[in-house]
Amino acid sequence: MPKLSVTVITRNEAANLAAALDSVAWADEVVVVDSESTDATVAIAHRYTDRVVVRPWPGYVAQKNHAAGAAAHDWILSLDADERVTPELAAEIQALLRDEPGAPGYRVRRVTFHLGRWIRSTDWYPDYQLRLYDRRRGRWTGTYVHESVQADGPVVDLSGELQHLAYRDLSHHVQTIDRYSTLAAAEMRDRGRTTGWADLALHPPAAFLRNYVLRGGFRDGVPGLIISLMNAAYVALKLAKLWELCSHSTSTPPAPGAADSSKSS
Repeated sequence: MPKLSVTVITRNEAANLAAALDSVAWADEVVVVDSESTDATVAIAHRYTDRVVVRPWPGYVAQKNHAAGAAAHDWILSLDADERVTPELAAEIQALLRDEPGAPGYRVRRVTFHLGRWIRSTDWYPDYQLRLYDRRRGRWTGTYVHESVQADGPVVDLSGELQHLAYRDLSHHVQTIDRYSTLAAAEMRDRGRTTGWADLALHPPAAFLRNYVLRGGFRDGVPGLIISLMNAAYVALKLAKLWELCSHSTSTPPAPGAADSSKSS
């Protein structure tokens, strides 16, 4: 019967960590890798496990691979501090690990709570995430954003849900969009991507229609409408930031008195 290590990376997650670790109390081991938190995160982690590592932040991919490498067991369940394993998912994983699993990795459906409800529409759902994997046959890869496990072979979808409490409120949502759109723009630039007026004019409205109509955001009422608009705003903002990066529009302004062709004479 394979044993399971749960890995969690943290930084200033005192408000979330206890609930996350409560949801995996059934696991054989919990490993917390903290990035020099300034709140009570490390103290909370020590209440649940003696496998707590504190190290500087090297990026998502490196930190998650370090956590997997620090684990005692080969089967890893990677959990974020703002996520919760449902009892149904826990039972499914425990049943799977009664024998040696046949696949190198397993994806779970992630459902996000926002604006007073669980959102099972828009681009947010089912939001499959490969979180249960054999570290001998998979590891984290990625660049600035959207890190993921690359498994050596076909992966299998589980039916249980992973709950995600991503945002405290809309202000927090806006802050997150600002941060991640900056990272996404830098990643696109590094891949050689450019953008212009056509992308900026067409992609955000298309994102709204995809979220609200094709992926059923309308079924979630006002929260579904707001999330569809926010997802479209994220697309607009990352493209605008990509344009800014590629056009060097943040370069030093001209000296006072220099001609400005943008003004009429």
